[in-house]
Amino acid sequence: MIPDPLHPAVVHFPIVLMFFLPILALGSLWAIRRHGVRPVTAWSVPVIASALLVASATVSLKTGEAQEERVESRVAEAVVKSHEEAAEQFLVASGGVFVLLVLGLAATRVGSAARILGTAAALALVVAGYRVGHTGGRIVYGAPGQSGLMTAPAGQTVDDDE
Repeated sequence: MIPDPLHPAVVHFPIVLMFFLPILALGSLWAIRRHGVRPVTAWSVPVIASALLVASATVSLKTGEAQEERVESRVAEAVVKSHEEAAEQFLVASGGVFVLLVLGLAATRVGSAARILGTAAALALVVAGYRVGHTGGRIVYGAPGQSGLMTAPAGQTVDDDE
């Protein structure tokens, strides 16, 4: 059985992957440097996790767009737009991190540099993910002094005062 709405069920996948990606990248760097594991072997783990992150972020964005009209009847359009823009930026950033991580599969200086930069970018991605979650939380729970989907009386909309 598929949940309805689907968006709240799928958004947790990119959140989890976003937090695990830097940990996996750091672990892979450690395996390469300390234990001599071949880069293509060790680095495949964060590359696969990153691919899953991009895929799950895409699904989350699409399911969110499908719910937009349903939510805008109770939440101001500006609040929804802010969340959508943050999600789009997160997806683009996730794609960029994926490209860096794929370059890190090479056993060359370029690959080594891409592994370092990709790990740093994966850490920075957490900031972009926080923004998506924060703006999504405003839709559901509201901001200080405002109502959200969980707290707004029927017919009341959430304003974008923050």
